[in-house]
Amino acid sequence: MNGSFLIGGIFSIHINTRSEQTTYTRQPLKPQCSGSMNFRGLRFARVMEFTIHEINNRTDLLPGITLGYQIHDSCAAVPMATKVGFQFANGVDPFFNDTDSCSKSAAAAVPAVVGDSNSTPSMSMARILGLLGIPQVSHYATCACLSDKRQYPAFFRTVPSDQHQAAALAKMVKHFGWTWIGAVRSDSDYGNYGMASFLKAAQEEGICVEYSESYYRTQPRSKLERVANVIRRSTARVIVAFLSSGDIKTLLEELTKQAPPPLQWIGSEAWITDADMLRFNMCAGAIGFAVPSSVIPGLREFLLDLSPAQALTSPLLTEFWESSFSCSLKGSSGGARKCDGSEDIRALQNPYTDMSQLRETNMVYKATYAIAHAIHGVICNDTQCDKSAKFTPWQVLDQLKTVNFTTNNGFQVTFDSYGDPVAVYELINWQVNKDGTMSFVTVGNYDSSKSRGQEFSMSRDISWMGGQSEVPVSVCSESCPPGTRKAVQKGKPVCCYDCIPCAEGEISNKTDSLNCEHCPPEFWPNTQRDACLPKPVEFLSWDDTLSIILTVFSIAGAFIAVCVAGVFYKHRTSPMIKANNSELSFLLLFSLTLCFLCSLTFIGRPSEWSCMLRHTAFGITFVLCISCVLGKTIVVLMAFRATLPGSDVMKWFGPPQQRLSVLTFTLIQVLICVLWLTISPPLPFKNLKQYKERIILECGLGSAIGFWAVLGYIGFLALLCFILAFLARKLPDNFNEAKFITFSMLIFCAVWVTFIPAYVSSPGKFTVAVEIFAILASSFGLFTCIFAPKCFIIIFRPEQNTKKHLMGKTASKAF
Repeated sequence: MNGSFLIGGIFSIHINTRSEQTTYTRQPLKPQCSGSMNFRGLRFARVMEFTIHEINNRTDLLPGITLGYQIHDSCAAVPMATKVGFQFANGVDPFFNDTDSCSKSAAAAVPAVVGDSNSTPSMSMARILGLLGIPQVSHYATCACLSDKRQYPAFFRTVPSDQHQAAALAKMVKHFGWTWIGAVRSDSDYGNYGMASFLKAAQEEGICVEYSESYYRTQPRSKLERVANVIRRSTARVIVAFLSSGDIKTLLEELTKQAPPPLQWIGSEAWITDADMLRFNMCAGAIGFAVPSSVIPGLREFLLDLSPAQALTSPLLTEFWESSFSCSLKGSSGGARKCDGSEDIRALQNPYTDMSQLRETNMVYKATYAIAHAIHGVICNDTQCDKSAKFTPWQVLDQLKTVNFTTNNGFQVTFDSYGDPVAVYELINWQVNKDGTMSFVTVGNYDSSKSRGQEFSMSRDISWMGGQSEVPVSVCSESCPPGTRKAVQKGKPVCCYDCIPCAEGEISNKTDSLNCEHCPPEFWPNTQRDACLPKPVEFLSWDDTLSIILTVFSIAGAFIAVCVAGVFYKHRTSPMIKANNSELSFLLLFSLTLCFLCSLTFIGRPSEWSCMLRHTAFGITFVLCISCVLGKTIVVLMAFRATLPGSDVMKWFGPPQQRLSVLTFTLIQVLICVLWLTISPPLPFKNLKQYKERIILECGLGSAIGFWAVLGYIGFLALLCFILAFLARKLPDNFNEAKFITFSMLIFCAVWVTFIPAYVSSPGKFTVAVEIFAILASSFGLFTCIFAPKCFIIIFRPEQNTKKHLMGKTASKAF
C-alpha cells in the first residue's frame, strides 16, 4: 500500500526456509520461504494493515498524511530476515513479487519497521537497521539481549523483555514452594537468553534445577529423543519450558509416545496462550505468564471482511484461502477442487480468526501506533503536518524514545532507556472444562512497576496438573522441621540436603533453617529444640527432701545443746560441773547452739543478706566455739601445773583471762569478716558453667582470700587446740576432759579436711549440702565428745558426781 510515508513490516508468516542454487560455483544461495503457513503470523501482518487504515482515518494523528506499508515474511529464519533488512535499508519492493528485487531501482528507505516476531531474526535485522538509524519496533521478540543499546541502538519493542518474564516465573515458582524443577529451552537466542535469565533469578530465589536441556526443531531426532528421556526419568515434578511454539509442539508429540509421570508445566509467553497446544492433555493445569489480553474495536470485521476476489489480490491471502478451505482459487491445482464461493471465512476456527484474547496481536497494534506518533512528532506541530517534510530515520528514532500515549483500546505505550515497555503480565492457567476440553483462564497478574514484593498477585484458584486442586510438591528433599538445620548433600545442588538435629544448646524455630542459633546464656532448648526456655534455677530450697533432713538435724542439735545447758545449769553446783570450768562450758554450749542454727542460713534462695550472713555467722560462731574449747584445754593444762608445789600459774589464767582470750580470738575473726564484707562480700551468683541445662544459684565468694582466711583461721585454732589437748591427754583421770577434747578436735579436723575436696567436687545444690553437713558433723563431734560423758555421769551415774570420787585415788596416782 502506498502513502505519504511507507512503514516496513516483517512477520513470521511461514515457518521454514529453503535455499536454491542453479550452479554451485556461479550462483549464490537464494533464500526462499517454504513450509506451512503460520496463520497467527498472517494475522499480525493484517493487524498492521488494519492499524494503518485506522491511523489514516484519524484527524488528530498525522492529519492530512497517509501512511503506507511494506510487509515481508521472515519465515522465522535469519537468512531471510537479513535479506529483508537490506531491502528496508535500500528501499526495494517486497520479495513476494515475481520480479528479481535486486534489479529494481532503489526507492527511499523506510523510516521505521514493525517486527519481527522472533528474537533471533530480529537480532540479525536490528544490527543492519541500527547502523542506518532505522528504528525497529518488535511486537514479540522478547530476548533480554535486545535491550543492549550498544549492539541494538535502534531496537524497541512493545512486548516486555524476557528479563522481566524470567523474574516473574522465578517468583511464581518460589511462591508455590517448588525448589526442585526441570528446565527445557529452545536452542535459539530466545530460549538460551531467556533460560539464562530465569536460572539466574531462580538461583537468587533458592530454586534448584535438576536438568536444563535445549532443543531446536531442526536438530537431529536423536537429540529430541534424548531430551524426552531426560524428562521421563527426572524426579522433578515441575518443568519450566522456555520454548517457541514450534519447539514445544515437537517435544510434546515425542513425549506423547511414552507419557512421563504427571508434570506441572510452566510455560513462557511464546506458547502458553497458543490455542493449538490445548490438544495435549498432558499439559492440563499448565501455568505461565502472557501479555495482557485485549479487545481491538473493528479488528474482527476487518479480518473477516475477505472474499475470494480480495484473496486473489495477494499471494499470501490466496495461500491462506486455499489452505483454509482446501480448494483452489485459480482453478484445479494438485487435485484440489476449485473454490466455488460457498466458503465462509466466519466459520473458520484457526489462529487467524480467533479473537478471544488478542494478546500478541495488541502488541502489533501498539507498535504501529508508536511509529505513527513518532513520525507525527517529527513532521507535525500543534495544528498541521508537513507532507513534503524531509526527515531522517534518526529523527524518528529520537522521537520514539519520548513517545507516551494511550491507544484507542486503553493501553499505555512508552519506552524506557532500553527501549522496553513496563512489564505487565497475566498468569494463565490451562483449566479443564466440564466437557473435557481445556481453556485459558487468567488467575493472577504481574506488574513490574509495583513495589518490590508486591509485583505478583493471585486473583482466583489454580487448577494443577491432572486437574487436581492441591498444589503439587516438587522438592529434592522434604522440608527440615524446626529443631533441625539443612546440611547440603555432597556433590548435589543446595536443594538436596539432610536434616541434621541442632546441636546441644542450639535451636531452629523455622522450617528449612540453614543454621541453628545458640540460646541466650540463661535459656536452654526444649526437647524438640525449636524454642529456648528459661533454664531451671537450682538451689537448696526449703521444700527439698535433703533440706528437710538437714534442718531436722540442725534444730535437733540446737535443741539438745539447749537441753544440756539446762542440765548443766540445774547441776551447776555439782563437782563435775565445777571441775570442768562451768563458765566456758556454758559459753561453749551457747556457741554450739549457734553453730547448729547457722547451718539454716545456707538453706533457701540466696540473697544478698543471706550470702553475707551465712559465711560470717559460720566463721564467727565456729571461732567462738573453738576459742572456748581452746580455753578449756589451756585451763586443763594450767590446772595440772597448779597442783605442783609452789606453782601460782592459775592466777595468770583465771576467769578474766579466759574470757579475754575467747573474746580476743573471736574479735580477730570478726575483723577478718568485716574486711571481707567491706572489700568484696559474697553475693548471689548464677553459675552458668557447671551445668549447661540449668542454672545453679549460689553465693559467690566475692573475695576468695577472705573466704579462705576465715576457714584458715578456724583451722589454725582447731589445730592449736588439738596439739594442746594431745599434750594433755595423759594427765590424771580426774582431768581426762583433755582426752575428749583431743577426740573432738580430731573429728573436727577430719571433717573439715575431707570437706575441702568434697566441697569442690560436689555438683549444684549438693555443694551447699556438703557445707551444711560439715558444720553439723563437726558440731555434733564437738558436742558428743565433750558433753556426752559428763551428761551420762550427771544423769545416769550421780554417785560418780562427787568431790570424793573426783579427788580420790586418781589424785594419789597423779602424785
